[in-house]
Amino acid sequence: MNKKWMKTGLLFLWMILLPGSLWAAEGPAVDSGITAWMLTSTALVLLMVPGLALFYGGLVRTKNVLGTMMHSFGAMAVIGVLWVVCGYAFSFGPNALGGWIGWNPSLLFLNGIDNKIMNAGIPEYVFAMFQGKFAIITPALIAGAFAERVRFRAYCIFIALWSLLVYNPLCHWVWAKDGFLFNLGANGAIDFAGGTVVHISAGVTALVCAFYLGRRRGYPKTAMLPNNLVLTLLGAGLLWVGWFGFNAGSSVSSGLDTARALTVTQVAAAAGALSWMLIEAFKHKKATSLGVASGILAGLVAITPAAGVVKPIGAIALGFGASLICYFAIAVKNKLGYDDSLDVFGIHGIAGIFGAIFLSFFIRESWLHEAAALAGGSWTVFQQLGVQMIAVLVTILYTVSVSWVLVILVEKVFGFRIPVREEMAGLDQSLHGEHGYGLLNMN
Repeated sequence: MNKKWMKTGLLFLWMILLPGSLWAAEGPAVDSGITAWMLTSTALVLLMVPGLALFYGGLVRTKNVLGTMMHSFGAMAVIGVLWVVCGYAFSFGPNALGGWIGWNPSLLFLNGIDNKIMNAGIPEYVFAMFQGKFAIITPALIAGAFAERVRFRAYCIFIALWSLLVYNPLCHWVWAKDGFLFNLGANGAIDFAGGTVVHISAGVTALVCAFYLGRRRGYPKTAMLPNNLVLTLLGAGLLWVGWFGFNAGSSVSSGLDTARALTVTQVAAAAGALSWMLIEAFKHKKATSLGVASGILAGLVAITPAAGVVKPIGAIALGFGASLICYFAIAVKNKLGYDDSLDVFGIHGIAGIFGAIFLSFFIRESWLHEAAALAGGSWTVFQQLGVQMIAVLVTILYTVSVSWVLVILVEKVFGFRIPVREEMAGLDQSLHGEHGYGLLNMN
């Protein structure tokens, strides 16, 4: 009798476990190690957004500190929702409209990925949220170009349209498996973590906005000094830490490629900071905190597209080179007199272009061998250089064209530029009814 009941119990247990066993056999299992790292990376990239808010907030005048920081936090809200509603579907769905955009209705509101495990061993929810943080920080970067002189409402409308019409298509072209830049050449245009998709697009758009919207009232005759460089340094430190998730997380793994990306990220940031310090020491006999922060960013931006394909020596070269070229790009801006308030183009745009192109000279031989095998013959540094230059040129031309139309549209319909009286009073009081530093006199 006991044996009969035992057999019945085992049969019942087998019937319960069988569906789960069959379901597990249908697709990849969750890799808890990789998933844990990707969850951490997602949080690190999100940390970069308040880091950017501190970085930008410290660089503007006292009366605009909250208004400037709100640009970063506003992007977290606007793009955070828009990405889930349709951004992910547009970016990573299969080709639509001739490959201009992706499209998969099941990805709207992330409905179709509730039970999906990717081949990398992570739930697709994690990948979608990781990529969503890139979509958030990219338009937030642009805001530095027109800091202290735009309406918050118009800014929110602009970044929503820009995300849909610029960021999502670029993301699809470069990172979706059927994107045309992903498949350009032997092994695609190299953009490991966002040199073209994030930094060139943001930097070029920043330049367009700075030219169209015009200078801040009084610029450059009136001194517009940073209100708090302590905040800026703190923001730079948070960006440096968060960038490990930005770059190393883009491996979508937890192994050798992750370790390589993390290492070169650290090396390039340090090289960029050291390079800027040496330039200032040579020219001015002193190193500034703002210079160190700028060098950190220049190095980080330059290594972003290259993090998966270069060795530490290449990271040093890219970090040093990016700081040098960005330093002189900012000097040229000052001579030309256009008002890119926080040097978004001078750092993100220039270092992004530099890194995306010059990574070609530091690519690992193993990567070139892999590309040659895919090409069915040989693949040289100069062939990849051609691919990289095409990707950069396409990104610049497309971004300039669409961004110019969008900034004109938003200005004409909603009024992008803030009125003179409100600009002189400051964004904090005029747009948000607050003061960043309590009862201190705003100046």
